[in-house]
Amino acid sequence: MDMRDIQVFRAVMRAGTTSKAAALLNVSQPAVSQSIRKLEASSELRLFERTRGRLVPTQEALALIEEVDRCFAGFEMIEHRIRSLRSFGLGRLAVASFPALGTGFMPRAIAAFGLEARRVQMSFQIMSSREVHQQVSAGQLDFGLMADELSVSGLEHSQFMSVPGVIVMNDSHPLANKPTISAEDLLAHPFIALNPEDATRRRLEQSLMLEGKILRPILETPYSNSVCEFALRGVGMGMAHPILALDYVTRGLKLKPMENAVNFTALLVFRPGIPLSENAKELLRVMRIQMESDMNAMRQILEGV
Repeated sequence: MDMRDIQVFRAVMRAGTTSKAAALLNVSQPAVSQSIRKLEASSELRLFERTRGRLVPTQEALALIEEVDRCFAGFEMIEHRIRSLRSFGLGRLAVASFPALGTGFMPRAIAAFGLEARRVQMSFQIMSSREVHQQVSAGQLDFGLMADELSVSGLEHSQFMSVPGVIVMNDSHPLANKPTISAEDLLAHPFIALNPEDATRRRLEQSLMLEGKILRPILETPYSNSVCEFALRGVGMGMAHPILALDYVTRGLKLKPMENAVNFTALLVFRPGIPLSENAKELLRVMRIQMESDMNAMRQILEGV
């Protein structure tokens, strides 16, 4: 099987016609048609139906393109890595985080790290914990941050942080001046909850069940930043990640500790057997310093300093 024929097949699937695929590849249309016939012959698969002069993909073609795209994604990653090595040498980092730490905390840490001074190029992505796991496993990231709601099987991992969640509300909420929030408070007022599959949501419900109480949220949402936005707009109060909630204090969001703490936990995940670069190690050191700084700021807010 000729790799060039696979490339032509992918171009036809992406472009939709042989003429557009030919333009994409800068070859003639007959050359594209010939490559498709060769691929069908060598694979012994009928990949296209010929209908009124057009190629219509068969089910076999649709199944094959999924594998082809995965294969080419790897090649494109290699090409990108080669370009980066030419431009920056080994000074490149690829990191991803789940949203709670990705929107505020990581930008603060990366700014403190100082990319320009270190002559480091970086790719930083915000994605779901599941996607972080997949990309670290595939070797596309130096390391990642994910919540503890998923298995980390197949990866090296360590706990990055585990801190009590905060109850958030706007300054006109009936409990805005109350120093701490009890389980009774959560049930007596409209509550904004994280989605049922969230590990911290499950821990909160387990804590309430021990007291014979059942959480009945008025609204469910997947992200702490959404909880904060809804709380600011008076929809109710909710439990949010404390580090993310810091970014909403200047907008008037009130943060309160709970009498019975329920923790948010974040994990660092690494590909097994692959040593971290010196730049990655240094970024982790800066991240830990930034986390301590953020936690100190949070403590001062909760203590009313």
